[in-house]
Amino acid sequence: MFYKVAEEMSIKEKLGILTDAAKYDVACTSSGVDRRGDGTGIGNTEKGGICHSFSADGRCISLLKILFTNECIYDCKYCINRKSNDVPRASFTPDEVCELTMGFYKRNYIEGLFLSSGILYNPDFTMELIYQTIYKLRTKHRFQGYIHVKAIPGADPILIQKTGYLADRMSVNLELPTAESLKQLAPNKHRKNILAPMRQIQNGIQENRNELVLYRKAPHFVPAGQSTQMIVGATRENDYQLMMVAESLYQKFGLKRVFYSAFVNVNEDKDLPALPGGPPLLREHRLYQADWLLRYYGFQAGELLSEERPNFNVLLDPKADWALRHLELFPVEINRADYQMLLRIPGVGVKSAQRIVRARRNGMLKFEDLKKIGVVLKRALYFITCGGRMMYHTKIEEDYITRNLISVKEKLPFDKDGLTYRQLTLFDDVNFQQGVSGL
Repeated sequence: MFYKVAEEMSIKEKLGILTDAAKYDVACTSSGVDRRGDGTGIGNTEKGGICHSFSADGRCISLLKILFTNECIYDCKYCINRKSNDVPRASFTPDEVCELTMGFYKRNYIEGLFLSSGILYNPDFTMELIYQTIYKLRTKHRFQGYIHVKAIPGADPILIQKTGYLADRMSVNLELPTAESLKQLAPNKHRKNILAPMRQIQNGIQENRNELVLYRKAPHFVPAGQSTQMIVGATRENDYQLMMVAESLYQKFGLKRVFYSAFVNVNEDKDLPALPGGPPLLREHRLYQADWLLRYYGFQAGELLSEERPNFNVLLDPKADWALRHLELFPVEINRADYQMLLRIPGVGVKSAQRIVRARRNGMLKFEDLKKIGVVLKRALYFITCGGRMMYHTKIEEDYITRNLISVKEKLPFDKDGLTYRQLTLFDDVNFQQGVSGL
């Protein structure tokens, strides 16, 4: 069944409202799929062009990022689009989203679409509209570029399944880390309803992988995996609780990414925390760093934090903080340490650790070699030896190393004029950085 949405506004007016309404949803990423176009349609998801540029705070900027509608039947206390707020409301039609996506793509402004939505009438109605949109993009417009859509909790599983065969990535926002927090700030949402589509997508991905082994031409189901988002700082959970939830999601649901969104107080509500210092962006930054340690560096949440020490040190990145609490393991001889130990050295990233393992097969590495390889020596020098010698005469003492590490200015995801928290527009003239430096 194809529903219709009223068109009281121009598409330009809707675009202004619904791009602004989408700015607090950070769970958009496009890595993880490299499907080529087949020559009969428009777009592809090749690595060279699809969303490999990120803003300084880690948000992907080359997707058309919009809400289908900012109408919503829910009254989440932290959300600007909650039903009790008096804000301009708008809804696209499926054809309008298709027109915008194709128009921006042909002008080379974007490489794909990130489509989320408020809840219009009910979850099924909203999910049906999202499905209609993606179906038309893929079939009528032959768009073969990257598409990331939200699976709406409470929607018919059949609608989610059909959408999953058209999208590259799907996400279901956890919103808040515990059931108690949801009850406090989002009483219309329930953890069970959120986890159900998450499990469905996980099972669908696994079943599809098995099917593709037997039938290589079978359609792909959510080939780039699924992600989620947690709001940081709206409720009382500490960093340890957040990391334990993230680790559980990776292990139990096979998620590709957990995104952390610093809470921005956009509503006047007695149940929301006061933020005299603004959004907790530094805390968000530390959580992202720790998340990389979980996914790529072999760390576990219980190694980084504990109930006795539940929050990250805002002055040090999580890996350096861990190393300072385990100085009995250092210094590490760079020419003998195994790969997993190399990953635990501050200043050594995944790529530099791999290069070290390859390079030392040809001879003994020296400090000048490590610099060429990409090791950040200003952090690593306190924790390594080359040929049994340290780079400088250095005390293996926590206070001494801490003072020196803090004195080295760390590049943080904030602009030079102060903390910022806004969504980039399609036409911002900014400089982007690729990749992640050695943690």
